[in-house]
Parts: sequence; C-alpha cells; structure tokens
Amino acid sequence: MIRKLGQAGIGAVAELGQLTLFTLQSLVSLFGQRHTGEKLIRAVYEMGVRCVPIVLIVGLFTGLVLGLQLYYVLSNFSSETLLGQAVSLTTILEIGPVFTAIMIVGQAGSAMSAELGIQRNAEQIDALKTMRIQSLGFLVSPRLWAALICFPVLTAFFDWVAIWGGHLTGVELLGVDHGAYWNRLYDEVTFTHVRDGFIKAFAFGFLTTAVCAFNGYFTNKLSDVPGARGVSQTTTRAVVYSSIVILAADYIITSFLLQA
Repeated sequence: MIRKLGQAGIGAVAELGQLTLFTLQSLVSLFGQRHTGEKLIRAVYEMGVRCVPIVLIVGLFTGLVLGLQLYYVLSNFSSETLLGQAVSLTTILEIGPVFTAIMIVGQAGSAMSAELGIQRNAEQIDALKTMRIQSLGFLVSPRLWAALICFPVLTAFFDWVAIWGGHLTGVELLGVDHGAYWNRLYDEVTFTHVRDGFIKAFAFGFLTTAVCAFNGYFTNKLSDVPGARGVSQTTTRAVVYSSIVILAADYIITSFLLQA
C-alpha cells in the first residue's frame, strides 16, 4: 500500500511538471508562427463568441436566484435596501468568475480536449512534427492566449446580466426600491472589487485551458484504453480536473487578495 501511494504521488508530481513545461512551451510557441492573427481570431471565436449565449443564460438565472435568496435573508434583518450591494459583490467577486469559467470549460474546454485527442489518435499531431511545424504553436498556443482575452470579457457579461437579474427579482417582483438597489451598488462596488474578479478570470482561463489542452494533447499517454473511448476518458478527465482547479484556485487567490 505504501509503495502504491508513493508511486501515485511521484506520478502526480511528474504529471504536474509535464503540465507546467507544456504550458510554458505553448505560451512562447505562438511567436514566430505564420498566420498568428487568423489562429487567434478563430480561437477567440470558439472560446468566446460561441460561449456567449450559455454565459448570458446562466448569468440571468443566477441573478434571479441570488435576488430571491438574498432578499429573504436580508428581510430577516430589515435590510432589504442592501440587496443591490449583496448581489453585485457576490457576483463580481465569486460567482461571476467561477460560473463563467465552469460554463466555458463545459462547452469550449471539452470540445478542445476532444479535438486534440482525436488529432492525436489520427496521428495528425505526428504529421505536423514530420512537416517541421510546431504543433504546440499551431494547436495549443492560440487557445491559451485567446483564453486570456475571452474569460475576463465573458465574466463581465455574466456579472452585468446577473446584476440585472437580481434587479428584476428584487425590484420588479419583490418591491425593493429602485433607487436603493442601484445606489447601494454604486456606493459599495469599487474598482478593487472589479479588479479582483478579473484577476480570478485571468487565472481560471489560463489554468483550465492548459489542463484541457494537456489532457487532449497527451490522450495516448493519459488514457487507459485506445481509440474513441480513450478520447472520451481524457475529455471527461479534463472537465473534472478543470472544475477542481477552478475551485482550488478560487480559494487560493481569494486568500491572497483578502490579505493584500
């Protein structure tokens, strides 16, 4: 048992090292590639534009639920006028970055992992190396850089829609004063809060894209079975690990930001 635990620990450390090297090589591989702009635009479309509908829908219903739940919590203390502040800070600092990242991973991250896994099994990645084309710069690097653009932008969309969803529930349905809702929001939400939310969005985008790309790129090594089942296995693994990374990174980043 001790030997197995040791082997598992060494394997986890080795895989973490491979992921780190893979990510760093992917970041620098974009430079010197041909048609860099076209690849980046396509990656932004896949990770950003295509995820806008799901982010807006989830953001709206999240705001509606937040407005409803927080209203009844605050009403116990006769503090319904604080609803705008509560909804906005909860969304901007925590729920917005986390939910947006999970939605993008579920749609774009899983698709990217599956696509890279299929390309690995079809030996397309090996063909790129045979043609002396940098496979990381061609397949992975544009997506990493696109994530740094798309995650903060989509997080801003989520925050905006969620705050309006809280307004719809609290003001339109439950009777909270319109002016009180927005005045508390304007008075309490500062640039520091927005900055902290965007820091999380940057971190989540970078980490989850690296995890999804790594699992798809090395599906032949990380899966227990070959072929389509192996791609399915590594895609599921990528989504699960990315979700765990989001929550773990959220805790770590929050700890640092609160102490700063």
